[in-house]
Amino acid sequence: MINFLLIPILIPFFMGMVLMFLQKNIRLQRILTLLTLFAAAFMAFLVMLKVQSDGIQSVTFGNWPVPFGITMVADGMSTLLVFTTFVLAFFIAWYGFGSIGRERERFFYYPGLMFILTGVTGAFTTGDIFNLFVFFEVLLMSSYLLIVLGGEKAQLRESIKYILVNVISSALFVITVAYLYSVVGTLSMADIAVKIAEIGQPGIVTTIAVLFLMVFGLKAAIFPLYFWLPSSYAAAPIPVLALFGALLTKVGVYAIMRTYTLFFVHDLSFTHELLLILAVLTIVAGCIGALATFNVKQIIIYNIVIAVGVILFGVAQMNEIGLEGAMFYLVHDMIIKAGLFMLVGIIIYVTGTANLRKMGGLMKTYPALGWFYLIAAFGLAGIPPLSGFVGKLLIVQGGFEAGNIWSSIFILASSLIVLLSVIRIFIYAFWGTEGQLVTIEKRRYNLLFYPTAILVVISIAYGVGAEWVTPFMDTTAKTLFDPSIYVDAVMKGGA
Repeated sequence: MINFLLIPILIPFFMGMVLMFLQKNIRLQRILTLLTLFAAAFMAFLVMLKVQSDGIQSVTFGNWPVPFGITMVADGMSTLLVFTTFVLAFFIAWYGFGSIGRERERFFYYPGLMFILTGVTGAFTTGDIFNLFVFFEVLLMSSYLLIVLGGEKAQLRESIKYILVNVISSALFVITVAYLYSVVGTLSMADIAVKIAEIGQPGIVTTIAVLFLMVFGLKAAIFPLYFWLPSSYAAAPIPVLALFGALLTKVGVYAIMRTYTLFFVHDLSFTHELLLILAVLTIVAGCIGALATFNVKQIIIYNIVIAVGVILFGVAQMNEIGLEGAMFYLVHDMIIKAGLFMLVGIIIYVTGTANLRKMGGLMKTYPALGWFYLIAAFGLAGIPPLSGFVGKLLIVQGGFEAGNIWSSIFILASSLIVLLSVIRIFIYAFWGTEGQLVTIEKRRYNLLFYPTAILVVISIAYGVGAEWVTPFMDTTAKTLFDPSIYVDAVMKGGA
């Protein structure tokens, strides 16, 4: 195939370099950022339609045959995630115009945004395990810039923890890739799948699978490797928090899904059973954290941990319906988390605090904000017919089909905890006696509210119009369940 599938990666990369020379012209940076994200989302949509109609697409650089060249692959899962990434980035960037602050805009906020999107989309698209590491590093270096942007004391303190954790994770990633290469002699994901199938996944490969789970689990924030997440993310500015919450942990989840459905599929009784146990424990840890804190940002952050557990539970079932549910829920969580962080950001801006106990009575002053938050909260909890319902239903159905009855029931029960945790924000912030409010000009409030409201409407449409999305999810689930589809397409040079 032509290099068509590379365009969504190259657009933000080149624009990031351009924006570095325009740091003083904030207005031009804003315009170019929105135009770039719209163009990238449009191109990603075209690639997604191409994959849906013609099958998996791949391109190998340098005219080298697979597996010797560097391969980029666009399949159902990667194209869905890339398209969702750019849509969310568009609304987060728009929201940032009213909240990030002009000082931060001058200090490479927009180039950082572009480079982090380059890393995220590259990680979703690469067909080479070492280049997955490379794109991880691109997004991590960009995230280091964004998390310290503004130079506040809390940001600098938490950024040290964030950087240390990710440096250790990256070192372990390289070591694990080296171990894998020493066993199979290739870095191409498709070829790795072929080689492991030939040798039957001996004990050393299972050990490598566990090491990869540690690496990606640290980035995805699974139990017990989520310890760095709540405080590090909470220190970031709201638009950066929304971007991190919607995208960064999902890259780790994607990596687990890709490796555990493509090549570590020959010892399910160990690898996927371990994944199931960790998924359940992750949900438990997230539920406890979400109920224990009164910081509105951390409540939603702990719900990231819960969602990661639910998605990986679907992956652990290793049946088609569970994998389809995991994909449905993954896209839902990206959309709804971005929306919720943006809503919470508005609440913090109008109250001047992130402490629930200091809020109250916002429904009198900001009724639209209250109703949109309530809808988003119901969507997160999976109340039908909102977006979280379909994915969770399919995941639970996959659990029942695999014979994991009690853990599936637990997944359903956890929805009540999720609902309770986010409804607490609604009760404290919007009900009761009106608390202290910060004066915020109408224009700035609208700049925050409009992109947030549109994103919540998109989440509603994703749930109500699930039948329109189902064909894409079906295609993705079939590819994940049957690795030979991916392998054959890549080894033959794409559809």
